[in-house]
Amino acid sequence: MNISAVVLAKNSEKTIKNTLESLKSLEDVIVYDNGSTDDTINIAKSFQNVHLIEGEFKGFGWTKNKAASYAKNDWILIIDSDEVIDSELLEVLQHKTLNKTTVYKLNFKAFYKNIQVKHCGWNNQKIKRLYNKTVTSYNDNDVHEDIITDGLQTEVLNGNVEHYSYHTLSEFIIKADHYSTLFAKNNIGKRKSNPFKAFLNGLYSFIRTYFLKQGFRDGYIGLIIAFSHMVTNFYKYMKLYEANKEITK
Repeated sequence: MNISAVVLAKNSEKTIKNTLESLKSLEDVIVYDNGSTDDTINIAKSFQNVHLIEGEFKGFGWTKNKAASYAKNDWILIIDSDEVIDSELLEVLQHKTLNKTTVYKLNFKAFYKNIQVKHCGWNNQKIKRLYNKTVTSYNDNDVHEDIITDGLQTEVLNGNVEHYSYHTLSEFIIKADHYSTLFAKNNIGKRKSNPFKAFLNGLYSFIRTYFLKQGFRDGYIGLIIAFSHMVTNFYKYMKLYEANKEITK
């Protein structure tokens, strides 16, 4: 299999062991750690196929490209440190003849704790994660980074990535703060914002997630997710508003 897996990690001791177990059949796995203070590094070192890199984080786009530069193979599979590839996807990766002019999408199943989220827009997401680094790369966005597909085709592979992104309510709060800060940093001086826009974006995010995307069908978990989306979007535009005010002083 001429594919290198690339995993960004920071304080991922709760999940990274399962991630790396699912990648054991790959000969080259890059774990790019950016400042872990828990047992993440020791767990990564326990896997013989893992090449551990300790480096800095400069936004998700830049960091994923930097991590991919250490891969032995040209084909790059991006897997987060809280994701697991299932046996069907692994089978596809082992036998699929890959086309350099194609970027491959993977199907995602999302979980809160160990409960699958079947609505909220989290179900059956198809996300670009497999590409040839001699042809393309990630854009340089700090957040909402994406693989550049100009002039390239896309194809969805069979199988799934299981995403265990949240295990406590506190993690929703931490990520809302982190992602809203990255959004403001990435858009300062480029996009306009104001408190009313922040309010409307937050409100619409809740309505879209909880009602239009039927988050209510996921029970209390759907309410948590919808409220988290609302908070994240409100603070994204409020932080951008404050940042823009600072640069005009």
